Amino acid sequence: MKLVVVSAGLSVPSSTRLLADRLAAATDGHAAVDVRVIELRDLAVEIAHNFTGGFPGPALADALDAVAEADGLIVVTPVFSASYSGLFKSFFDVLGVRDENALAGKPVLIAATGGTARHSLVLDHALRPLFAYLKGVVVPTGVYAASEDWGAEGLPERIGRAAKELAALMTGLSAGRRPDRAAVPEQAAPARAGGFTVVPFEEQLAALRR
Repeated sequence: MKLVVVSAGLSVPSSTRLLADRLAAATDGHAAVDVRVIELRDLAVEIAHNFTGGFPGPALADALDAVAEADGLIVVTPVFSASYSGLFKSFFDVLGVRDENALAGKPVLIAATGGTARHSLVLDHALRPLFAYLKGVVVPTGVYAASEDWGAEGLPERIGRAAKELAALMTGLSAGRRPDRAAVPEQAAPARAGGFTVVPFEEQLAALRR
């Protein structure tokens, strides 16, 4: 499975990239994934040119294709003015204009970094609505890391829980796209409960991506 990590960190080294790498490593511990990291700061000029010219440069086009073809996403942004960064939002604006269904049914793990814990609500007030609008399937557990969280208790547990949830969603969707016909006889009838056909949740998610 392909896991794409989008990091909007601006500095080198970056706490945003550090959190992104830890989330990717934790996810890889729960499922076999090929990880690709996209650093948005390297694409900033091409993103701006896309807005003014209407066409992505080669590096930006390659990044957009990678996101669209991924089985799952990890997205991490620093907090600016109590929300995601402009660079982060611009990248997904370009993606949405290019293909409004690029993230439909795709599992997305949201994460953010900031200087204080007071900005932790950015996950539910900014990131979660954004990716719900883009039709992604947002992992229940988001991860926010303030400066004081590094090296403290709690952050590794949140990373592990979120990664496990992302891996489970990716695995379920992958299985839904590649059904094991030997294990499921074609003549088997769907499960029924109270007169209604019960469709497994992963099959419903997989149908969104077709």
